[in-house]
Amino acid sequence: MEEKKRRIYYAAFRSKDRRFDGQFFVGISSTGIYCRPICRARLPKEENCRYFKTAAEAEQAGFRPCLLCRPELAPEKSFTETGEEIAIQTARLLEEHCGSGVSITVLAKQLACTDRHLRRVFAAAYHVTPVAYLQTCRLLLAKSLLTDTDLSMLEVAMAAGFGSLRRFNELFKKQYHLAPTALRKELKKKREKNEVLTVGIGYHPPYEWKKMLDFLSLRAIPGVEVVQNDCYMRTMSQVDRQGIYRSGWIKVKNNPVKSVLLVMLSDNLITVIPQILGRIKCLFDVYCDPEIIYTALLSMNTIKSGLCVKGTRVPGCINSFELAVRAVLGQQITIKAAKTLAGRFAETFGTPIETTIQGLSYVFPTAEKIVGLGTTGESKIASLGIISTRARTIKALAQLFYQEDNYCQVYADPEKEIKKLLAIPGIGVWTAGYIAMRAMGCTDIFLETDYGIKKAMEPMTTKEMLQQAEKWRPWRSYAVMNLWDFLSEKGH
Repeated sequence: MEEKKRRIYYAAFRSKDRRFDGQFFVGISSTGIYCRPICRARLPKEENCRYFKTAAEAEQAGFRPCLLCRPELAPEKSFTETGEEIAIQTARLLEEHCGSGVSITVLAKQLACTDRHLRRVFAAAYHVTPVAYLQTCRLLLAKSLLTDTDLSMLEVAMAAGFGSLRRFNELFKKQYHLAPTALRKELKKKREKNEVLTVGIGYHPPYEWKKMLDFLSLRAIPGVEVVQNDCYMRTMSQVDRQGIYRSGWIKVKNNPVKSVLLVMLSDNLITVIPQILGRIKCLFDVYCDPEIIYTALLSMNTIKSGLCVKGTRVPGCINSFELAVRAVLGQQITIKAAKTLAGRFAETFGTPIETTIQGLSYVFPTAEKIVGLGTTGESKIASLGIISTRARTIKALAQLFYQEDNYCQVYADPEKEIKKLLAIPGIGVWTAGYIAMRAMGCTDIFLETDYGIKKAMEPMTTKEMLQQAEKWRPWRSYAVMNLWDFLSEKGH
């Protein structure tokens, strides 16, 4: 690395500025440890510092994670930080599926490219191979579980995807020069015992947490989701590596001081922790870089003061099929009415579940369950008070999701998926765009036909709105959320 870049990185490290957290990692040759740029440990000498793009790269160079700043809690990289979306999507899939034994070939197929091309672009973007990155994902997840939970060593090994306790112990000792049991013993005195399984997810601050919860609360499906006491809670299910559905509950709250979301999970979700955390990251948009987006959307405040707020997120979703059904139910009726219908749908076709959280009673039905209703499915859906045309649309949606396992995911090709949605009778441009924005994580959706958007941008015409929105590419989805939040605060 050239001397000028080294000086810039060291200045950023010395500043402890949270804007740099997750952007790079610092390896310290005198200790063999690598840190986040916000680490509060004693500042090392400049000549002892090496800089890495990812934690995986630092570990491949022989450095061990710092126990003080905990690199596993560093916020994820956003799409703006490299030009290779395939590499970033691969990294997120590796994190989400590190416990499921998924192969690079399967991931390449999901991303519609060859595994050779995937390996090439990944190595160029992250400076390590996908296999090395996957190993780091597993090790850091295991370290997080050892630090924050009381899971047994075997449970930690299985949850992190090592396949066996022996393999876990060998890799952990080799990479970190410390036995997993020794690490837990060292840390146990420093933490309080958690009554439930709790794992942290880092994010880039600031985070408009209240606005996120307000949005989710307004649309929460009765029996499936609950928002109260500054927390989001819900039921969910996930298929494990044996093809078995694991159902349970999650609870998410914010720790703004540490810029971490604290995720509590029921014990029966232990074997699918990586997948659960992956879905939660999507729901709460932890990949977002507020500084970059705020700079791009700052011109919104010239239309009306306070229209754009730094830290606004685009809510994603836990379950793409659930989100799509909810979007269809919400067509041309109030949010409250759609919420009631979604609750009936979940109660009628969902799976009952016992939880310790009042108000959580059902797991939302799968597409397979709705397809399994057969020829009577449409009439059964309509019997809930859902008009027949929408019942037909929901049945068609279920068929599409059932036929394509990975349909409408965050790594999908938005243009292709939107075309499939628009081909279903009853799904128009607004519904398809809304699903793409939340289920597929599309950052550049603008819903110019939406009543709220028109209201927030009045007295502009549709043509003027579209012209103005061109300035906000590729972050128009964030512009939409800012406009909706603005209206909500004004009481509309």
